[in-house]
Amino acid sequence: MEDLIPNTGNYKNLLTYQKSDVIFQITYYFCATYLNNGDRTIDQMVQAARSGKQNIIEGCAASSTSAKTEIKLINVAKASLKELLEDYEDYLKTRNHRQWQKGSIEYETMRQLGRQHNDAEFFMKLIVTRPPQTIANMAIILINQADYLLFRQLQRLSKDFIDNGGFSERMSRLRRDKRGY
Repeated sequence: MEDLIPNTGNYKNLLTYQKSDVIFQITYYFCATYLNNGDRTIDQMVQAARSGKQNIIEGCAASSTSAKTEIKLINVAKASLKELLEDYEDYLKTRNHRQWQKGSIEYETMRQLGRQHNDAEFFMKLIVTRPPQTIANMAIILINQADYLLFRQLQRLSKDFIDNGGFSERMSRLRRDKRGY
């Protein structure tokens, strides 16, 4: 029999969460190391990175009783990471650093690393040996990958809702089944 409140699993297994955790840790390091104390951008970047990660957690936690809340929070995570993306792009532009372009060796190498690894420890070992413009470019690629994964997650959540309904429909279905209707 179907459970009224299903166990929705562990958010730490989601690729979107893992990638957003890497992005948060890179961003925290980047801001603490390369931005000037008192710069409002530090708080904005760290909070955007944190929001990306935390809204995935909150959306996952809400999923057992509210598909609507889950979808909204996953979309907030996506929006927060888009804001962070712009901050990294602004960092490169305002300091006359080159942003890696699709097809360049750096871009394609990082893109491949982003596909192969989702653990912060791997990336942090790389980050501490790189200059700030390289870290910003690495973060941009990871954010774009997370954005794509979040888009796919939203598509899947939408399809699941359309196919299976939400909590209210599950409640009604279980009640009808119990009564034998």
